Amino acid sequence: MNVIGKSKPLNVVIAGGSLGGLFCGIALKQIGHNTTILERNPTPLLHNQGAGIVAGGDLLAFFEKYDRCQRPIAVRSRARMYLNKEGRVIHRDDRPQHMTSWDLVYYVLRANYDEVKSDYCDVPASQPDDGTTQHLHGHKVTGFKDLGDGVEVQFTTKDGTTSNMRADLLIGADGPSSTVRKILEPSVQRTLAGYVALRGTVPEDLASDAARGVFQERFTFFHDEGIQILAYLIPGINGALEPEKRLVNWVWYINFPEHSLEFEELMTDKEGARHSITLPPGKMQEKVWAQLKDRAKEQLPPQFAELVQKTEKPFVQVITDVICQKNEFCDGRVILVGDALAGFRPHTAASTSQAAFDAMTLADMLEGEISREQWREETMHYARKIQQSGVQMGNRSQFGHHPLAEYAKDRGSVDDRARGAPS
Repeated sequence: MNVIGKSKPLNVVIAGGSLGGLFCGIALKQIGHNTTILERNPTPLLHNQGAGIVAGGDLLAFFEKYDRCQRPIAVRSRARMYLNKEGRVIHRDDRPQHMTSWDLVYYVLRANYDEVKSDYCDVPASQPDDGTTQHLHGHKVTGFKDLGDGVEVQFTTKDGTTSNMRADLLIGADGPSSTVRKILEPSVQRTLAGYVALRGTVPEDLASDAARGVFQERFTFFHDEGIQILAYLIPGINGALEPEKRLVNWVWYINFPEHSLEFEELMTDKEGARHSITLPPGKMQEKVWAQLKDRAKEQLPPQFAELVQKTEKPFVQVITDVICQKNEFCDGRVILVGDALAGFRPHTAASTSQAAFDAMTLADMLEGEISREQWREETMHYARKIQQSGVQMGNRSQFGHHPLAEYAKDRGSVDDRARGAPS
């Protein structure tokens, strides 16, 4: 039996309790469906990685439509700035954008979904037509069985107990290493791209005047051969948006060939444990961090080098590629959304927006505002287009020749000439 068109409320199980799962949970809750999120993490709340997020149009549209907390979530960036190695501005593009943080988005979503209290926002009141919600941590989805008129979702709890739950719809929102996708399409593999994103934050009030001059309310970049680094302001502790209370978020892309000694050392933490995709904050070996700080002094503009030096807990994200060629299975009773469908390289600044778009489009389809075919076409077009774009952007940045890298070597600052540069 096709879940689409079934009388509501539907009973929906969502595998994954990060942003993608919460977007879906909130959108479906507010149109009257009952949802249960199964999150494998053993703690009630996911740990903040300190990551910044470019708040794209679909993310802002989701908050405009579904957020009942109604608190501001973003810092405004007024322009893109490009520096040369000496730290001079070589190009400026007046392009307004909005920047937020993973932790602020997460806690606002939890307040909307299952009324989690925090210092980030007040908990909004539920509405009479809302569906019911459950957020179960320490529950790892291990499999499912298509029943024809529903899905039996199998999972294990943190104490090792195996159990199951019946659902009308199973949503795989469990990230780029999705268990649900592996079951559905085992041939689809997540592959390494040959480089990593080294990330960190610095309190705005600890940055020098020189650094503030290029990072405050600006999205700032530096390109060189095999190097890209960028930075922008994001909300601070508990989502603070006031000047001097915000954070400067930076992302430095560095080439590390798979299986190289450097890569192995980078992904091996202080206790000797080898991490595969993410090295959490505070886990990096001291000798490795010292080497990277020395590299920053040699290779980066002084403002960016300063950020690296002043970061206390850097973390590493290995850049990978993955995409599934379809997003619905079992006659629509199992679907994939967000990173579980297509993991974007972070150059696109679109992963969070994709998850928001997928949730909104799913809700529109279940409400009958768009057809099933339109839902499938729009979400798959988004996934394929941005995933391909991210591969092209990343390969050009790390293994090709970015036009601004050459431009930076040959030209002075924008103060010395009329503005203009290759796009």
